[in-house]
Amino acid sequence: MPSVPAFSEPLHVGRPNIADPERFLELAREALDRRWLSNDGPLVRELESAIADRLGVKHCIAITNGTIALEIAIRALGLTGEVIVPSFTFVATPHALQWQGITPVFADIDPATHCLDPESVRALITERTTGIIGVHLWGVPAPVDELSAIAQEHGLQLMFDAAHAFGVSIGDRMIGAFGRAEVLSFHATKFFNSIEGGAIVTDDDELAARTRLMRNFGFAGEDNVVYEGTNGKMTEIAAAMGLANLAALDEVVEVNRRNYLAYRREFLDIPGVSILEVDRNAESNHQYVVAIVDESCAVSRDDILSGLRAHNVLARRYFWPGAHRMEPYRTLDPRAADHLPHTERIAGQVIVLPTGTAVDEAAIAIIAEIVRDAVRA
Repeated sequence: MPSVPAFSEPLHVGRPNIADPERFLELAREALDRRWLSNDGPLVRELESAIADRLGVKHCIAITNGTIALEIAIRALGLTGEVIVPSFTFVATPHALQWQGITPVFADIDPATHCLDPESVRALITERTTGIIGVHLWGVPAPVDELSAIAQEHGLQLMFDAAHAFGVSIGDRMIGAFGRAEVLSFHATKFFNSIEGGAIVTDDDELAARTRLMRNFGFAGEDNVVYEGTNGKMTEIAAAMGLANLAALDEVVEVNRRNYLAYRREFLDIPGVSILEVDRNAESNHQYVVAIVDESCAVSRDDILSGLRAHNVLARRYFWPGAHRMEPYRTLDPRAADHLPHTERIAGQVIVLPTGTAVDEAAIAIIAEIVRDAVRA
């Protein structure tokens, strides 16, 4: 029998934050009363303006979800041939390339940050390379300066998958202002959500205009199609949730920060298990709390995960076993693992733990005790 009682209700990773249900319902009712539910409605435009202001960028183009936003941004940038991405990312990042006939080339990560290793990127550049997609992971910024220098040196397009990094800053610059464009996700599991949704943010006027055309089938006016496009429009109901949640964003970040610090304290005495430290030079959203089970631990990562799940703590292995070991990539490049040693190791060590407004410090103390028991087993 477990020495620590199981939680009566499951504790999930990515359980949605719903900051102000009454405000959401009020905004949704306004949309219903207007009978304007999609097609660049007033709530979508209000959300775009609020996000652009918050991030200090000229343009925010709201999209139906983060994956479609990636696909549109990739196409708008004219990427072809090969594009360098991390393998240690959600599979949507390479899929958005592969789906359009572009080959994702997997680079390794920095084991301290889990973001792209610039030297690994540099080593993979060929005459077919047209771009780099950096991924800001766990609320930790990618090495934007180093990647920008590499892109400029080799004449490559640079964009960022910022699905984990809404509200994160480097110095006095918010994530959203780097590369030609950055892509955000507002999926329900993100700490800021619009139920489903995403956005492309950029300071490039021409790129913004092109992505706006592309998200609406290429229409410029009522019956004038001037560009190839798709249906990437955000709905008014999604924008209503985004606006309601945006108003309380700072409070949610503060909850995440307190939870992160509590996890750091509680895990200090657990041998072989540590909490990934965020970049002290950046302002994180603490959207994810990541435990690392290293080689010195008496039990495996999956043993600890099983112990947590037995107690109704639905922790997760993230980005395991790495995109390069998923289809179609493992068939297309069966030797990719040869140049991804850090990705291979980290993918086998990560446990993402529950956080957000559904978790408090008392729950975190219990989670830590469950892990202690698992390590002692």
